[in-house]
Amino acid sequence: MTDPAWIESMQEELLQFKRMDVWVLVPIPNNISPLTLKWIFKNKHDEEQTVIRNKSHLVVRGYRQEEGLDFEESFAPVARMEAI
Repeated sequence: MTDPAWIESMQEELLQFKRMDVWVLVPIPNNISPLTLKWIFKNKHDEEQTVIRNKSHLVVRGYRQEEGLDFEESFAPVARMEAI
C-alpha cells in the first residue's frame, strides 16, 4: 500500500488505539495460537459519489477460534416474538 491517503488513514486508526489505551502488546503464552489481524478499507462518498475520505479499520480474524479450545460458549442476541 503506497497511497499516502491510505497510509494516513491507517496511522489515524493506530493512533486511536494508542489514544484510547485499548492496545497492550504482550508476549504469546505457550500453547496459545494468537488471533491474527487484517485491515478493512472503505471509501466514504458524498452525494455526487465523490470520495471524501478513506476509512480503514484494524479488525481481528475471529473465525480462527475453535470451540472448546478458544471459548466454551457463544451467545447471540435473540428476542422472543412476544417481547416485540
